[in-house]
Amino acid sequence: MSERSAILSGSTFEERIGYARAVVEGDRVHVSGTTGFDYATMTISDDVVEQAEQCLRNVEEALKEAGCTFDDVVRVRYLLPRREDFEPCWPVLRRCFGEVRPAATMMVCGLADPRMRFEVEVDARRPPFTGG
Repeated sequence: MSERSAILSGSTFEERIGYARAVVEGDRVHVSGTTGFDYATMTISDDVVEQAEQCLRNVEEALKEAGCTFDDVVRVRYLLPRREDFEPCWPVLRRCFGEVRPAATMMVCGLADPRMRFEVEVDARRPPFTGG
């Protein structure tokens, strides 16, 4: 049986709702739906591209704590309340995933807070340990 550990970002949502930013189980890393909140200040930009950038910084921190990078992402799901907000975010997404090419899905749906305009969740595989 593989060991399971939780990664917390300090978001008040994690405590109030009862989830972890990411869960590591063996070589798999599952990053929860992550929005554009700056968790240090619990603020969020009104601009969807800025939200996407912050969102990916939040995801990158969780991946880093799990021993991964964007290069290890195998699946990504984008969640947006407005379809027209997706295309302006493409350059931001391409910077992180353009060479990696994970399987991806974009869904139009309601998000938990009306200020949220962009959310992403990712699954990654941790690289094998090669140290001595």
